[in-house]
Amino acid sequence: MIPRYSLKEMADLWSEEAKFGSWLKVEIEVCEVLALRGLIPRRDLTKIRQARFSSKRIEQIEKVVDHDVIAFVTNVQEGLGPEGRFIHYGLTSYDVVDTALSLRLALAVDLIRGELAALMAALEKQARRYKRTPMVGRTHGVHAEPTSLGLRFALWHAECQRADRRLAAARHAIAVGKLSGAVGNYPHLGPEIEAEVCRRLGLEAAPISTQILQRDRHAELVCALALLATSLEKFATQIRAAQRSEILELEEPFRRGQRGSSSMPHKRNPIVCERICGLARLLRGYAQAALENMVLWEERDISHSGSERVLLPDATILAHYMLRKFSAVIANLHIYPQNMQRNLERLRGLVYSGGLLHALVEAGAARDQAYTWVQRCAMRAWEQEADFKALAAADPDIRRHVKGAALQRVFDAGSYLRHVDQVFARVFRSPAQRKVAAATARRRRGAG
Repeated sequence: MIPRYSLKEMADLWSEEAKFGSWLKVEIEVCEVLALRGLIPRRDLTKIRQARFSSKRIEQIEKVVDHDVIAFVTNVQEGLGPEGRFIHYGLTSYDVVDTALSLRLALAVDLIRGELAALMAALEKQARRYKRTPMVGRTHGVHAEPTSLGLRFALWHAECQRADRRLAAARHAIAVGKLSGAVGNYPHLGPEIEAEVCRRLGLEAAPISTQILQRDRHAELVCALALLATSLEKFATQIRAAQRSEILELEEPFRRGQRGSSSMPHKRNPIVCERICGLARLLRGYAQAALENMVLWEERDISHSGSERVLLPDATILAHYMLRKFSAVIANLHIYPQNMQRNLERLRGLVYSGGLLHALVEAGAARDQAYTWVQRCAMRAWEQEADFKALAAADPDIRRHVKGAALQRVFDAGSYLRHVDQVFARVFRSPAQRKVAAATARRRRGAG
């Protein structure tokens, strides 16, 4: 299980202190490797390891030099003696900035996946609890056939599994560093230095880069977050729909002392789900900006830089926050099985028309003819607000093929849930089972 972290820890990850701290980490690791290889004096490492920075002082210097990395390096060197000359030795700005950014992005993904794991655990718990709780399924917003609430939660869980796989892949794509210099051709430090520094940082060395890491890596992550946010919006929208007063099958938690309206004391509104829907729009917008940041001039320009300073912190913080809030909604959701049963029966049996059609065909009737008979009874039930089962039982054409116990089975909601166990076994596989299934799928693709 991936651990959960507080919202503050995610926010702190994008603070100025954390940014400069990650820059200093990269600078020191470079010096460590250079010293190990005899490229700088080992005796200087003791002092370099004690290097510090001051965000306030960096800000002061930047007002003069108008360059954040130069201001940072200047400040770090101020606290050192002659050994300070090895800070930023052989590096260009984005060797430090991009490698350090990858460190923070990889950690941000870990925080997000921790929240996603918590949501998945809450969904699985609700799915198993309401595995066979019948409710009406709707297509086009219209009653269709019986299903179960547990299947709906299982569906959301499966979508979260796919989101987690995308995040894992995006983390792999972004957990890379580069020390290849101003245009990516290693003019001062060789690829072996880059590889060793990245290894010590827990990153992979980019196989090739320019002055920067290529922005498809960052776009992949933000697009994965946008997909996740849109899944959360979909789930939240379904809860909002189910909370409508005339349906009221699900309801967002409403705590003691909470108030829903300044003028209508009865109101209990799905405000968290609505908030999630609104925030998802922001994340999709960030995905657009991240995609546009891929297009840069030659070996580098900085058209991506300004937007990234906003979108990367915001996108990761938003995804983390949305998951935390939605997990709480799912874990504490108000669920009304009695209203589900009432809604299932609202159309007086019409939701079983497909089952009746199938039973007639199975009994030997031509499908088109059987459809005509069932629709004839269904339209009468619609227009006269009559009981569909009674109309079907009285229809001479239907009675010739399906009646008595066979007709009774058609109108049993439980028959629509007979494969629930099989579906659950596929959705809620253990990690070991999923690994075996994935290996089997790969072998089949290879054989094909």
